[in-house]
Amino acid sequence: MSWWSRSISGCGLVGIIHRKKKLIEGEKVICAICNMEERGNGLGAGFAAYGIYPDYRDFYAFHIMYDNETAIGRAEEILMNTMQVEHSEQIPTRRVLSLGATPIFRRYFVKPLAQGRPHDMVDLNDDDYVVKVVMAINAEVDGAYVVSSGKDMGVFKGVGQPDEIADFFRIDEYKAHIWSAHTRFPTNTPGWWGGAHPFALLDWSIVHNGEISSYGINKRYLEMFGYKCTLLTDTEVVAYLCDLLIRRHGLSLDVAASVLAPPFWKDIDRMEEEKREFYTRLRMIYGSAALNGPFAIVLAYERGIMGLNDRIKLRPLVAGYKGDIHVLASENAAIHEVIPDPDEVWMPKAGEPTIVELEDGGN
Repeated sequence: MSWWSRSISGCGLVGIIHRKKKLIEGEKVICAICNMEERGNGLGAGFAAYGIYPDYRDFYAFHIMYDNETAIGRAEEILMNTMQVEHSEQIPTRRVLSLGATPIFRRYFVKPLAQGRPHDMVDLNDDDYVVKVVMAINAEVDGAYVVSSGKDMGVFKGVGQPDEIADFFRIDEYKAHIWSAHTRFPTNTPGWWGGAHPFALLDWSIVHNGEISSYGINKRYLEMFGYKCTLLTDTEVVAYLCDLLIRRHGLSLDVAASVLAPPFWKDIDRMEEEKREFYTRLRMIYGSAALNGPFAIVLAYERGIMGLNDRIKLRPLVAGYKGDIHVLASENAAIHEVIPDPDEVWMPKAGEPTIVELEDGGN
């Protein structure tokens, strides 16, 4: 095996937020992730952007990737039978010769039906309803993959270098108050368009550097709650776990982070009684949701971003800010692409989340 054929710490990630919801040009996030292009190998890159659909902010924005025209018809039939479709269109792209043949990308601005819902979805709240539709399309329609499904946000991803994917999706034409980006170096999972990062469900989107060796038990645990892992990449479980823990179970970000990267038992044993009892119960209840393996992740959501490392920090993560602009990245150099003279730069500790939210809580 050649020295370059497998990177022990490959993949690069970036998260950017303006706490006062001022829009940041796409060129900023492109420069930041392209600064770390050597962390990927051209088998995946992508972007998530928040605040890009103000005219449809009350609608769920479905970005769907299609392999063929037949898949379009079948997926749109599901949407028409379950959703009020306000508007649909092809996602604007540019021709990038180096990418070769590319899938078809369309977006749909939708709301759950107010009346006439399928009988098994009548009592679901809107978010659970949308999740069920996403799972149905991904699992039942061969050649159709829901790339993102949140409000006022979208994911743009594929197989290529970050500059190629940015050019293809015309990321330079977008402005957002929260961005995340990824350049991929796949190791144990295939490099394909649906397996590129970010992975998203509702407004949660995840970019990840590392390996989730607990994928099997995480997947089986999620299936108990109706999630279907169909995208052939371990990172998919992280997006679904965030939705389950934070939205459905109501855990705070701090507590959810302690589920994903729990304290070691030896550290729990040293805690004061009340704290020890809390973390013991947390590990007992959510043991199957813990992530094993080396990882650094950036979670983006409608109110902010969170960075998190595994418990012994086997993958790099750096944080910095200048005024109201905060950046998380795999490398210091990427931060300086966004804020050349940061007020502060630091390395978050292993297993401790770095959370930055909008000043108004996202309202």
